[in-house]
Amino acid sequence: MGVLAAGVVVLAAACVASVAIGAHPVAPGEVLRALFAFDGSADHLVVRDVRVPRTLLGIAVGAALAVSGALIQTLSRNPLAEPGVLGVTQGAGFALTVGAALGVAVTAWGELVAAVLGAVLATLLVYAVGHRSTLRLLLAGVAFSAVLQGLSLGIRMMSPDTLDRYRFWAVGSLAGREQTDLTLPVTAIVLALIGAVFLSRTLNAVALGDAVAQTLGADVARVRTLTLVAITVLAGAATAVAGPILFVGLIVPHLLRRLAAGSVPWLVGYSMIAGPILMLAADTLSRVLLPTGEVPVAIVTAFLGGPVLIWAVRRYGAGSL
Repeated sequence: MGVLAAGVVVLAAACVASVAIGAHPVAPGEVLRALFAFDGSADHLVVRDVRVPRTLLGIAVGAALAVSGALIQTLSRNPLAEPGVLGVTQGAGFALTVGAALGVAVTAWGELVAAVLGAVLATLLVYAVGHRSTLRLLLAGVAFSAVLQGLSLGIRMMSPDTLDRYRFWAVGSLAGREQTDLTLPVTAIVLALIGAVFLSRTLNAVALGDAVAQTLGADVARVRTLTLVAITVLAGAATAVAGPILFVGLIVPHLLRRLAAGSVPWLVGYSMIAGPILMLAADTLSRVLLPTGEVPVAIVTAFLGGPVLIWAVRRYGAGSL
């Protein structure tokens, strides 16, 4: 509980930094005045109309990616699994590509709807093929993702306009996304996070193996299905809103497994705090790394997460994988 409380404190500090730091820095005192004594000044407009919505979006996306990663790693009993292995990312990208080519995904809301539908449909197809076992599920996800990636690339190469629209989404960034109406995806993420908390207790038994879980009275098929629904909603909504940001769902739950000591509920709880911390830290850095503009947050998470994963392997050995 103390670790979780410390994580909340760090998350609060990350939120303050996210609101205050950027190309146009705002003093912490001015941030408080913008929140509680808004006067319409430039600083207050930046805080309330841009920084606060972007920070809230970063919290939602970070929590969604980290918790979905924790769920898929637990379900597959593979510490290197991440949500994209179920076809979520490529499904969203393929649907966005097709929608842009057909002229139906030319607005921010159209892109969001197309990406969510693509993620859901791709996961349903992967589940229909590989639902009999976790191994078949992962193999089906990898194969289906490769097919969708190839089809998407072919469509983009034949349509320069489609390629331009896809490139904006594919960079994986929070910049500019906070101006879209995000009520629906954020609500879906919150509900899925609540569902993940309730599922985590039963997943404790499933993590021991199907045979053991059935002996303990768990309905393995039902738990697996509900967990896949939670993963799809979390990763699909986050990917649709912010684009493909893959490293958060891999590195956060992977590094927290030792801290959770085999407890899935604690792993989910820690991931719900650590994911937003990583996302907000990366997003804040993305604003100040270059004097000429922002770096996509997906690039920053890769630079932060890659060395951490290498350190973990060297520190704990291959057995930590």
